[in-house]
Amino acid sequence: MSRLITAAMPAHGHTTPLLAITADLVARGHEVVFLGGARFAEAAEATGARFVALPPEADFDDRRINDHFPGRADLPPGPQRLAFDARNIFIDPVPAQYRALRALLAEFPATAVLGDCFFHGMLALALAHPRDERPAVLSIGVAPPMLPSVDTAPFGLALPPLPGPAGLARNQELNAEAAQRGEPLRQYAAEVFAGVGATLPPGPRADTAVRVPDHYLQLTVPGFEYPRSDAPASLRYIGALPQQSRGGTELPDWWSDLTDARSVAVVTQGTLANDDPTELLVPAVRALANRADLLVVAATGRPDGPELLTEALGELPSNVRAAGYLPFDRLLPHADVLISNGGYGGVHTALAHGVPLVVAGGSEDKPEVAARVAWRGVGVDLRTGRPGEAELREAVERVLGDPGYRSAAGELATELAAHQPLAAIAELVDTLG
Repeated sequence: MSRLITAAMPAHGHTTPLLAITADLVARGHEVVFLGGARFAEAAEATGARFVALPPEADFDDRRINDHFPGRADLPPGPQRLAFDARNIFIDPVPAQYRALRALLAEFPATAVLGDCFFHGMLALALAHPRDERPAVLSIGVAPPMLPSVDTAPFGLALPPLPGPAGLARNQELNAEAAQRGEPLRQYAAEVFAGVGATLPPGPRADTAVRVPDHYLQLTVPGFEYPRSDAPASLRYIGALPQQSRGGTELPDWWSDLTDARSVAVVTQGTLANDDPTELLVPAVRALANRADLLVVAATGRPDGPELLTEALGELPSNVRAAGYLPFDRLLPHADVLISNGGYGGVHTALAHGVPLVVAGGSEDKPEVAARVAWRGVGVDLRTGRPGEAELREAVERVLGDPGYRSAAGELATELAAHQPLAAIAELVDTLG
């Protein structure tokens, strides 16, 4: 068995997949140390791994992210905020992450470091040391790959592939513009990496993030990702992680309503971006209220969510059921459509159950996730994080009325079921020992 380090940015969407991977590796007999945010200490230790906290300069609480990074809230979702996040959240912590890794390796010489793809301290480790002087570096793609390609538009524009010569010309022009726009940030990153003795290769940072690790394991399947004829051999699609349910969850007393003759629409803003129910929960409930043919389940993702939703609406419509946390592995088999803000893991959970989607993605990587939903034909991309009632109603009716969406989602469910990501990671780790 091997000694392994798993690492993640101190954010829920980055940490949760690495905790699942950590638990599986521990169960297979490996000795694992998890390096991550202090607030995840208990969850990390519950996997059976030893927990080591990131240094304060690399740690933050993503539930109050705008408090940690003043000025972020003033920027609109889109390129400006993405650039801000790249500099402040992902680049600036690199030296502290790198030093933490080096200190840990000094007393725990590991065979491999497995980290989420935004934990760039791993890149510094790979760039600063020859392969025979360091552990293998395995990057886990917890968001859509940002890898530039002649076959795709730059990440962040949420543009699906355009076939033929016109698409190649479009991509060439947009990629050149993106590279020019991103050059000041690339130079800044190069200076940060140089501070720890790592030379950042020329070219887009997103290209480096995929090509530098010894292995880049993307948590999706080829059917949900844009084809790239120029992708490096290190990039491998291993499937989506299974949904992690909380044990002992008590089902609500209305659970039997899911089995009546009505169609079921589930709406959620996930477990993190759910402070403001008026973004998606409220307009979706209003759009679908009081329909005799439809049961609407509002999965608020927080204990006080039903109260917040009721307060915002005045009262819950007769066809609406609200809850804080619901086990999606038990809920989604009843669902006919999921209305989501586009979290990468949540979308894959729906697709694993063959459930088509209506996606309102407005920030971070969510517009890119939504664009892939539309491109693959498994749902509707509303192209906004704050949709109106009319567009939500029309989108849900379109998905429910067109069996092609359900059929395409079923095809992806079959493809996802054919992949075993935890086994793929474990088999790769075994080859490194």
